[in-house]
Amino acid sequence: MADLMQDSVSTNELTDRGVKSEFSIVPTKLVPFAVLVIVGLIISIAYNSRWALDFYHVTGGGLWTAIDLFVGFVVGPIMGKMSVPARIEFSSKFMPKMLVIMPTLVTMTLGAGFQLARRLGNLSLGAPAHGWLVASFIVVGVMTLVALGVLEPANIAVLVELKKEHPNGEVIGRLMKRFIYTAGITGAMQIATLIIMTRVATL
Repeated sequence: MADLMQDSVSTNELTDRGVKSEFSIVPTKLVPFAVLVIVGLIISIAYNSRWALDFYHVTGGGLWTAIDLFVGFVVGPIMGKMSVPARIEFSSKFMPKMLVIMPTLVTMTLGAGFQLARRLGNLSLGAPAHGWLVASFIVVGVMTLVALGVLEPANIAVLVELKKEHPNGEVIGRLMKRFIYTAGITGAMQIATLIIMTRVATL
């Protein structure tokens, strides 16, 4: 109860001092870059370009994995030791960017990966890599459900709370823990995907 009261006081002090910055839930400056990436992905799929599909799949998957691991195992412990005002200030800068970046990376990875599997014939039952690919689909499917069903809603909930006149630091802390733990779980699952994908590449 004492911690909760301290969170409330700290949050009110933050708002009264004007430290809580104004921000957009969706950072409009990042949207054109995300649109450009998705348009490039669509063109790559339409032309069935092996190099472009490889680029999108490897780049998207690598960044998705790196960000999940970084958020879960580096940002998480750091945020856990921050004061409530610092946690809110950081979240107001960090979470809007993640709202645009993560869906873009997921779309890059899955869209290019599926088209690449079609192009290489790995979707057919007789393909040597078919079993490994099915395993990859299962792992990536679970990660996608977790990311879209838990991680993104937590992200949006944090942003909505931050937009309130007096954001509740305790609520934000709880939602941020959910976001960070989810990112860590999907990051760990990404390791399994890397193992599968490197195996597929050698078949």
